[in-house]
Amino acid sequence: MEEIIEELRERNEPVPVPLELPDEEMLVDVQEQILIHLPFALREYLLTVSDVVYGRLEPVTASDPHAHTYLPEVASVAWDRGLPRDLVPLCQDGDDYYAVDAEGEVFLWQAASGELAEETWETVWHWCRDVWLESGY
Repeated sequence: MEEIIEELRERNEPVPVPLELPDEEMLVDVQEQILIHLPFALREYLLTVSDVVYGRLEPVTASDPHAHTYLPEVASVAWDRGLPRDLVPLCQDGDDYYAVDAEGEVFLWQAASGELAEETWETVWHWCRDVWLESGY
């Protein structure tokens, strides 16, 4: 996990208006809005590197309700499009969503079929390493 955090920090791209990391109180607000407890690794991600901007993928954030990546808004749209309600969106990729289950496993939900892809990632950190860091072209 520490190596992935370090790698993301090194690749963080400068932006005109940098994102901020949320605090625990903000995460409680997010949980109350989406009515789901955030899985542990997703909480860790939000608290440590959700301010990183890198590559084409834009994972969810929890500090700015006006951001297009704000978790409650992303979740609302994803669930409306058919993402199973027990999954918490991690990142939108076109019409598809990477999402986290209660145990912290990451799935890819494919909008065209309305089904989960076979490939999964053990944790949010595995997803960060295998998908997000690999997407930055």
